[in-house]
Amino acid sequence: MATTTFKPKFWRPGDEDPRSVLQEERVYESGEQYAVYNPYLSMTIQQQRQKLPVFALRTHILYLVETYPVVVIVGHTGCGKSTQVPQYLLEAGWAGQRYKIAVCQPRRVAAVTLAKRVSEERGTMLGDEIGFHVRFDQCYDAETTSIIFLTDGMLIREIFSDPLLTKYSVIMVDEAHERTQHTDILIGLLKKILARRKDLRVIIASATLDAAEVKNFFNTNLTDNPKLDTATILSIEGRGYPVDIHYAIDPLPNYVQATVETILKIHHNEVPGDILAFLTGQDEVETVVRQLIQEARRLGQDVKMKMKVLRMYGSLPASEQLKVFDRTAKTTRKIVVATNIAETSVTIHGIVFVVDCGFVKMRAYNAETGVESLITVPISQASADQRAGRAGRVRHGKTFRLYPESEYNKLSAATVPEIQRSELSPVILQLKALGVKNVLRFSFLSAPPAINMLHSFELLFALSALDEDGDLTTPLGMNMVEFPLSPMFAKMLLTAADFECTEEALTIASLMQIENVFVSPGNEKKAAERAKTKFSVHEGDHITMVNVYNAFLEHNKSSQWCAENYLNLKGLNRACNIRDQLKQMLRKFKVQLVSCGNNTESLQRCITAAFFANAARLHYDGTYRTIRNNHCLHIHPTSVLYTDTPPKWVVFNEVIQTNKDYMRDITTIQPGWLCELAPQFFQFGTESEIAKKRAKFT
Repeated sequence: MATTTFKPKFWRPGDEDPRSVLQEERVYESGEQYAVYNPYLSMTIQQQRQKLPVFALRTHILYLVETYPVVVIVGHTGCGKSTQVPQYLLEAGWAGQRYKIAVCQPRRVAAVTLAKRVSEERGTMLGDEIGFHVRFDQCYDAETTSIIFLTDGMLIREIFSDPLLTKYSVIMVDEAHERTQHTDILIGLLKKILARRKDLRVIIASATLDAAEVKNFFNTNLTDNPKLDTATILSIEGRGYPVDIHYAIDPLPNYVQATVETILKIHHNEVPGDILAFLTGQDEVETVVRQLIQEARRLGQDVKMKMKVLRMYGSLPASEQLKVFDRTAKTTRKIVVATNIAETSVTIHGIVFVVDCGFVKMRAYNAETGVESLITVPISQASADQRAGRAGRVRHGKTFRLYPESEYNKLSAATVPEIQRSELSPVILQLKALGVKNVLRFSFLSAPPAINMLHSFELLFALSALDEDGDLTTPLGMNMVEFPLSPMFAKMLLTAADFECTEEALTIASLMQIENVFVSPGNEKKAAERAKTKFSVHEGDHITMVNVYNAFLEHNKSSQWCAENYLNLKGLNRACNIRDQLKQMLRKFKVQLVSCGNNTESLQRCITAAFFANAARLHYDGTYRTIRNNHCLHIHPTSVLYTDTPPKWVVFNEVIQTNKDYMRDITTIQPGWLCELAPQFFQFGTESEIAKKRAKFT
């Protein structure tokens, strides 16, 4: 790789106009001693714990938990609230033979890493006194574990069998500012549980949450006497270092390439200190990591400061994610390229420089089109400030924002809660299973749009998960709730035996839980495409995935074979583990495990029966239009159906929005299947014929 010419130019507010002065390069001289290290590393674990900002408030925290049913703790990432507060509670006797302490996280990586750290601090084996429980993975002992770190979704699932969460004395909802669907559902459920369990204590912890809103949500005191409050707020003052903010002078056309160039400029010209770069998704992360590794190889050993490039995103195996916490030699600079998972969920020690692309990927549901898309949007000011703050944990830091200051000023103050911008069928399904009769009247921290809720009710009825009274059907609807998957995937698995393709449906559902099956290195794209054609079939991406999985097993999960065929070895191994767990669930529900062999039509029909709402037809202009709302879509370039002869009718898993709306993970279908397999959703005929049919029922 040739030496990269640095293009982005930055300025710090308050400095001279950058257009009128020559920017001075700050070059690290070998004589300077700027070692980045943990200043408390030589101390004992207990001494390190006492250095955290939260330690000074230990007694006060315990007093508040004893006094108030709900305590809202606001403190910056790294202040110690996630690791120390649960231990303070354990040491004060809140857990023992009868009760446990639950610490809920929105992300699986946070639950795992925090459990690992706390078990180290307590000198115990992970899974003994301290454990974790996340989707498709767990490490705890039902008898001996006192503190369990788990995702919000897993605790909600526990409520199915234990509606009052009777085995817990304290439930801490951490990183509540992320406002995921599961977080908001859990907060609403905890409010109901608190009305029945006066002994339960709830802690809501966050870095940027609107604490007053949460306090008012839980507070049952209707008088003007604050002594009768049932909720209170505690703020933990930080001990961060100053962070210099540098903005791009002009908008940048390609923030991915600008990220590479900015990282390299920092590496070549700044003092030692690790770098954390924020991007929007796995593909972007892998692109940047690949280019940086190529540059590191080009530089070779003839440099005083080497680069250690690491990646971090949600679908990465836990063992890979944990590598970002490893310490490096003084002669090596750690560069972590991450999604917003590194914004607040985890604290990576040693970060001095942050590169912020200014964007994030999030799901957004359009009630008018009936399509939920994965879109790239500008971050909020709260997120930008959180990202910048990561640079000031160990010493004076710098943040490079790949956008002008004028764009920062236009950003929204906070991110819209997920529950207000997403398709709500999983929410409805869970609340129905928990006995919430009228979901529209459920106490949400932020109420979702009614139109989104109604559309999701309609989908669940069409999936046969709800009956005409809005209750869960038996057994299908009740069983769908048990699966840690979207309702569509759950329906596909539970009805696959009717189409004699259970084994293939299991494979598809498992592989769809990993980000990418195929890998495509930038300098080997053509070779990767040729390898992909070995598995590709005209029926589409889902059946192509089945071919990949079967070949993977035939070659004994060979790493060499995966490399030769440009396949994601770690992802495939994780999919195998997920598949085993899903198969156990099907056995639990006595679903017959059968294979359709080469009868691909059975599998296509099974997929259609679950994903009929995501049906689209080829338009005369070469685009696709959804059947239901005539929304314009395109086939994603990574699909095996991205050819010169596109199919006429398809169903898809999801839509990704960039410059266009792209369908991803697509299967070809016959139009007649839609009416046959989803009669509640579709009718066959001309518009006038359908209008006449509807008139009979109005």
